[in-house]
Amino acid sequence: QVQLVESGGGSVQAGGSLRLSCAASGYAFTRSCMAWFRQAPGKEREGIATMWIRDESTNYADSVKGRFTISQDNAKNTLYLQMDNLKPEDSAMYYCAAERAVLSSCNFRVRFHYWGQGTQVTVSS
Repeated sequence: QVQLVESGGGSVQAGGSLRLSCAASGYAFTRSCMAWFRQAPGKEREGIATMWIRDESTNYADSVKGRFTISQDNAKNTLYLQMDNLKPEDSAMYYCAAERAVLSSCNFRVRFHYWGQGTQVTVSS
């Protein structure tokens, strides 16, 4: 079955960096649309980055453009999120998501059927 396992979260001071990983299994990783979302307490879930694995096309939320980078290693079936210049408002639970259906595009409007358990990121000022 499809499994997504996030790792790499933690606590960091403002201005610091973290790299999140999402290990995927149980489906054709190279054909999928994948994304990172986050959700802070009391706030709606926010899509922050997407990647269509087949051509590595990406989308970013305005709130993270220029600071976060989504990437993948298809030899390891792993998605990454490099987060630099972190801010306290980046504190949230971060989730990896995947969709393996045939799509015309990969963006935040995709209905992602598969989700990881999340990894917590806390940024202190």
